[in-house]
Amino acid sequence: MNQSPNTLTTADRVEIHELPGRYGDAIDDRDWAKLDTVFTQDAVFDLTGVGSRVCNGIDDIKVFMESEAAHPRTHMMTNIYAESDERGVELRFRIVALIGKGLTSTASYYDKLVKTDSGWRTYHRVVTSRRRDKRNAEVDLNGIAL
Repeated sequence: MNQSPNTLTTADRVEIHELPGRYGDAIDDRDWAKLDTVFTQDAVFDLTGVGSRVCNGIDDIKVFMESEAAHPRTHMMTNIYAESDERGVELRFRIVALIGKGLTSTASYYDKLVKTDSGWRTYHRVVTSRRRDKRNAEVDLNGIAL
């Protein structure tokens, strides 16, 4: 479903901006059922950019979260930005996770969204440790990955 920039209402933007928070709460609370409020049933979750695998479908995402992923319990979402154009609606955000002993981990998330009967959901997510520009091209400043 493509949305032009003019079709995203203020209510749409508020709901879209809440998606990263719902995702973080699900991870921090270890409440995998909350992921149903973030992803479509057939969502693709591509974690190859952080050395993991691709999850296909919400059930596979939940299995991954429960059995394969090591999760800190404090996620902070930053740099949340939604964009809509002829290619559809995309949400970008970064996660800073406290992993203990003063250490942090960061990742960039790039979501493609669809508006369902239950609200906005992610149908395709790419996670990377590299920062990308606003439409998913990798950014490299003189060999320094951002």
